[in-house]
Amino acid sequence: MTDPHPALATLQHANATLQQERDAALAREAALAEVLGVINASPGNLAPVFDAMLEKAMRLCGAAFGSLYVDDGEHFNSAAQHGVPSAYAAFRAKNPPVARPGSSGARLRETRRPDHVLDVMTSELYLSGNPNTIAMVELGGIRTFLSVPLLKDDSVLGYIQIYRQEVRAFTDSEIVLLRSFAAQAVIAMENARLLGELRAQTEALTQRNSE
Repeated sequence: MTDPHPALATLQHANATLQQERDAALAREAALAEVLGVINASPGNLAPVFDAMLEKAMRLCGAAFGSLYVDDGEHFNSAAQHGVPSAYAAFRAKNPPVARPGSSGARLRETRRPDHVLDVMTSELYLSGNPNTIAMVELGGIRTFLSVPLLKDDSVLGYIQIYRQEVRAFTDSEIVLLRSFAAQAVIAMENARLLGELRAQTEALTQRNSE
């Protein structure tokens, strides 16, 4: 059997690449639609929304595990985790991320843009012996991570962070996808806030009417 003509081989490769890109785009659209479905099915309940979001983000972005943190003004408290190694999860429960200078949280608050670290072991915080960064490597096996802020207007409500246990950069399309999930997380948080306010107003009105 003879090899295909070079021009034909090039065309076949281009068609295969185009098909892969179409398949990936369809998978991303399906995942985002599924998360919106969870938001609509779970009004005011953020846990299933965040869990579905992290699972799909990890799968489509090729991440080992992921976390979603909510900013309380001082710490970034864990609101959801998916696949996080138990030792690292236990450490984070006792030591929530703080926006110290040079940290991912501080950069997110300052720039309001994704923070992509290719190799944690070459970062300044790791080399200086920062306990949180050391724990990322020694307890979580983390080498590459991507953080995307949860933005409402100009405020950082928290962030999604996904991790790889090998040194491998996230692609531009994966960063765009994680930003889309972050936008959905903000929608879910805002829906929960509005629903909570409505319930409080309803309860107050009911109490006044019963007096």
